[in-house]
Amino acid sequence: MSQHQDEPWLQDLWYFALPGRAVKRGAMRHKTVLGQPILFGRAADGVAFALRDICPHRGIPLRYGTFDGCEVECCYHGWRFATDGTCTSIPSLAEGQSLNLSRIKVRRYALREVQGNLWIYMGEDDAPTSEPPRVPDIGDRAGDIVESMVFPCSIDDAVVGLMDPAHGPFVHRSWWWRTRRSIHEKAKAFAPSPFGFTMTRHRPSRNSFAYKLLGGVPETEIRFTLPGVRIEHIRAGRHVVCGLTAVTPLAPGRTEVNHVIYWTVPWLTALKPLLRPFARAFLGQDRHVVEMQQEGLMHDPPLMLINDADTQARWYHQIKKEFAQSRAEGRPFVNPVKDTVLRWRS
Repeated sequence: MSQHQDEPWLQDLWYFALPGRAVKRGAMRHKTVLGQPILFGRAADGVAFALRDICPHRGIPLRYGTFDGCEVECCYHGWRFATDGTCTSIPSLAEGQSLNLSRIKVRRYALREVQGNLWIYMGEDDAPTSEPPRVPDIGDRAGDIVESMVFPCSIDDAVVGLMDPAHGPFVHRSWWWRTRRSIHEKAKAFAPSPFGFTMTRHRPSRNSFAYKLLGGVPETEIRFTLPGVRIEHIRAGRHVVCGLTAVTPLAPGRTEVNHVIYWTVPWLTALKPLLRPFARAFLGQDRHVVEMQQEGLMHDPPLMLINDADTQARWYHQIKKEFAQSRAEGRPFVNPVKDTVLRWRS
């Protein structure tokens, strides 16, 4: 089920670009997203923007130029561009030489800053047909812990690994999470949701030590939506802990996994320096197993998806195919997921 390198990524969707704090006022930052060179910046007024990182004059990346908080200046010939991509100055023009600068533009991408994260809309045009995902019950605050890691794989391999319910006791085996001996049968109810599906609210597994730290009787809901966003919402009494995991393809065979944790539990803030290494170790375990997996996938073996444990992976491929077809045919998306209960052991 690996994505071939020449297969196009889904368009007309919001992709996680960067944590908002990664782009300071008056600063620029380059990043490749879906194979496209993007220049991210934050203007003097605090508003972030995203432009194609190529000057339309001679093709040099704009990131090698300067940014004064209002305009980007190309280092090659001094052409200047506003944050909306419109050309504002061409120093080489002599007196009397007429040129409509407003018609010269660098592509501007729609960018939203939501709950401390920058989301970029990747589509055939720059008019979003939706809004970026939001984590419920935490307002507009930024995440308490943010970790990003590049996986050497396609987005499909990263997403399927993300939603795989059976790998936990083997890949994430540790005293602070779970052990192989903790495996038992589970039954979870699922329902369709916009461009994805939801594991409906339930009590989390007793074999996850981390949940016990929250006290009370925690309940959790897990939602997945295209292109590769997973939101886990845990409620324990009057407090919530939420995890946002967003998968963004950078280039063929390179996919970034971003994990943001939010909480309203006051005492967890004091433990943040201790919790961050655990979050990074958890993400690193997933990366390591994907690295090993790529050795086998190089030989293009036939893959098996079995029974309920792999149903979410099947849904992902079905949803992705239906989304692409509905866009190509100009019709509404029809979710192939139906209400059901899945059973597996983990």
